[in-house]
Amino acid sequence: MTEHRSPDTRFRTSLLEENDGPATNLTDNRTMGEIIAARFSRRGFLKGSLAVSAIAATVSPLALITADNARAGGGSAFTFDELEAGIDDKHHVAPGYDADVLLRWGDPLFADSPEFDPTKQSAEAQAKLFGYNNDYVGYIPIDGSAEHGLLVVNHEYTNPHLMFPGIVKVVEKDGKKELEVAPLSKDQVDVEMAAHGGTVVEIRKEAGKWQVVRDGKLNRRITANTEMALSGPVAGHDRVKTSADPTGTKVFGTINNCAGGVTPWGTYVMAEENIHGYFSGELQEGHKEAANYKRLGIPEGSYEWAAHYDRFDIGKEPNEPNRFGWVVEVDVNDPTSVPRKRTAMGRFKHEGAESIVAEDGRVVFYLGDDERFDYVYKFVTAGKFNAEDRAANMDLLDDGTLYVAKFAEDGTLEWLPLVHGQGPLTAENGFASQADVLIGTRLAADLLGATKMDRPEDIQPNPTTGKVYVMLTNNSKRKTEQVDAANPRAENAFGHIVEIVEDGGDFTATKGKWEIMLKCGDPSVAEVGATFSTATTANGWFGMPDNCAIDAAGRLWVSTDGQGPKATGRTDGLWAVDTEGDARATSKLFFRVPIGAELCGPLFTPDDQTAFVAVQHPADGGEDWEAFGRPSYYEDLSTRWPDFKPDMPVRPSVVAITKQGGGKIAV
Repeated sequence: MTEHRSPDTRFRTSLLEENDGPATNLTDNRTMGEIIAARFSRRGFLKGSLAVSAIAATVSPLALITADNARAGGGSAFTFDELEAGIDDKHHVAPGYDADVLLRWGDPLFADSPEFDPTKQSAEAQAKLFGYNNDYVGYIPIDGSAEHGLLVVNHEYTNPHLMFPGIVKVVEKDGKKELEVAPLSKDQVDVEMAAHGGTVVEIRKEAGKWQVVRDGKLNRRITANTEMALSGPVAGHDRVKTSADPTGTKVFGTINNCAGGVTPWGTYVMAEENIHGYFSGELQEGHKEAANYKRLGIPEGSYEWAAHYDRFDIGKEPNEPNRFGWVVEVDVNDPTSVPRKRTAMGRFKHEGAESIVAEDGRVVFYLGDDERFDYVYKFVTAGKFNAEDRAANMDLLDDGTLYVAKFAEDGTLEWLPLVHGQGPLTAENGFASQADVLIGTRLAADLLGATKMDRPEDIQPNPTTGKVYVMLTNNSKRKTEQVDAANPRAENAFGHIVEIVEDGGDFTATKGKWEIMLKCGDPSVAEVGATFSTATTANGWFGMPDNCAIDAAGRLWVSTDGQGPKATGRTDGLWAVDTEGDARATSKLFFRVPIGAELCGPLFTPDDQTAFVAVQHPADGGEDWEAFGRPSYYEDLSTRWPDFKPDMPVRPSVVAITKQGGGKIAV
């Protein structure tokens, strides 16, 4: 998720906008579009299946060659009646399934939590309530149960115009009515900070329905003020020391936690993504962090926190941004434990940290840097996972090798190590130590010649097939000269999915092969060049892939971010996508969100009988929806989902999807 607010209005202006940042990669490294074009220009167009110009020859032609077989043979791995795409103010799920709201912003999490009152919000209350804009969702079984466990949820960011009454006013200027947004008070900023972070909450399935265990002994809220430790190579370095922490080892809070992961040893990892929006001010002229911060778009100043807290003003605390942009690990078994920012995994705009245990016991994490023209990474632990000794795994993330991906036009892939002293990563180029390499991960990856990608978001390794799926959401800044007939989109408005196969099926390998599994968008529009199979219906195609999940059966599910009236004529949702056999590149719509929302998560329980999804920022927008036709804010909302009560604002929520009568989903 890459939503940001302008400092003036804090309104989302368009579902097509990519407010991930200022596109700060100014290197000459080749883009993925250029590589795709060079590799496949000789193939031209395939004839048949759909109109000749409707589908260009894709990186992996299997999806098109076998599409008619898929239609005739019903070869899909997914069995459910497809949902109809569309736009309204409610959520919808495929026939035969229930989609029940489990947790809403403001729901109590503890025995002593106050009841939610949106008109009397306070930081103290919010710290005991479910946070805002739920993004990543993970499940950690208790005693191995698929029906009793801990739900872990990231709270990425806040929408104050949807959260707080009275801050948006209708004013008349030059005979026209406009919306004016008041500055936030310190109390409101404090609520925002308490609504960030994450939630750990015990849940239990009873009579086929999930319930929150409000007095669960492991329940916990993590906020933008929770004390955390810096660990790994950067801990104690001069570049992370501040007036509040002269040791460079202690940080208060985590921010913009987008996707994440659950480790094989049962801890919760939170990925800090768009940190640049929280910082304001100016560095002193000639400051040594200038190039580092420019590469991350710092400061953007879309949040007002610096008006009340000096640590978010880079002119007053120039090292504070270096303490964010990491992967945070939380020991959910101890609600008093200090979360640790694992600096060995690099610092950038992290989108997720999904992991898999390699054959030799080392653990591999796949990491996306969600910005236009930025990179795909993976981290390989030095130590090995011990399934019999949880304690032995608790510091695995402090030692390992971070790699960045370089895609070649012959379909090969190389993982380049970001290791101090190797290649150009030397003191002569500004990297005096491994800590410098990690603090300036983007700058280091630039020097290695990594491939510039179209917003790498979630990346999922598939333990069943051994393949890895990279969600590339979109990139409207791709230039015409970077594409050709086989990659016909001068502006990649709808994104694509890359499939990686590591050499020898070894996730720790430094080489591999890649294919484009799917180019997204409406396949009936010739100019789009989408490559869904012809077995995909008018409801089944999607754009802007964002998060994804691999269920226990090894099947791929994809959620989207950015669809809407203007972009696609449909809301975001969850699609089931075939990746193997005759049905490859066939997609079916399973769940869709209300107007203005994106779908995050998704997450399947180990028995595949529940899918948890996170509905984020519902009602954010409405200008382009014909049924509403104006900006949406607290007093005038495009939807009041999920409560639909006049005294209750719209509330981001986690939804539990189950099959009516029980059983596995899509089977």
